[in-house]
Amino acid sequence: MFISFEGIDFSGKSTQINLLKKYLGKKNRKVKIIREPGGTKISELVRKILLDKTHNKMQIETEIFLFSAARAQLVREKIRPYLDDGIYVISDRFHDSTTAYQGFGRGIPLESVEHINQIAVGRTIPDLTFFIDIPVEEAEKRKLKKGKSKLDRIEISANNFFQKVRAGYFYLAEKEQRFKIINGTLSKEEIHQQIIGEIELYEKRRVTI
Repeated sequence: MFISFEGIDFSGKSTQINLLKKYLGKKNRKVKIIREPGGTKISELVRKILLDKTHNKMQIETEIFLFSAARAQLVREKIRPYLDDGIYVISDRFHDSTTAYQGFGRGIPLESVEHINQIAVGRTIPDLTFFIDIPVEEAEKRKLKKGKSKLDRIEISANNFFQKVRAGYFYLAEKEQRFKIINGTLSKEEIHQQIIGEIELYEKRRVTI
């Protein structure tokens, strides 16, 4: 099973990913966690370029191609082989981030974004995508706690950028049945229980099919 987590920065994805890994481990499922961009030697090198704050002159076209290049490597080197071996893959972001961030956030035409995404991932699409939604104002509060010096090139973006990104996720949620919107302002345990419920429901449906 391929599960992805999406949301604007500081939505709490990492916490829920770790909780889900523990839950699946107790069910004796083999689990691999991957992150985007990153996950392979090549993809991690691309990550350093993308998130480096000193690269403030990076063009939006450069950005989308770098994200997609890292993803293409990850899909073919790690994700696809894991899935073929019956492993549960949990991804901290996937191609939906490109639609939300580079499409809605940066303003690259969605038709172009969708074409680039298709080349990068092929037929490797998540079975379930959890969009952990928080207001941009809440994300800003969490950002301040982290400290400005520790923020990466994407995290330092202005609030109006993240408003557009959030709108992009709602667009995807309406379009894609695999999208599950989770209220990220709930307690981490409440969020975890909702996620477990969706996964168990999906697995039951898959067995009956």
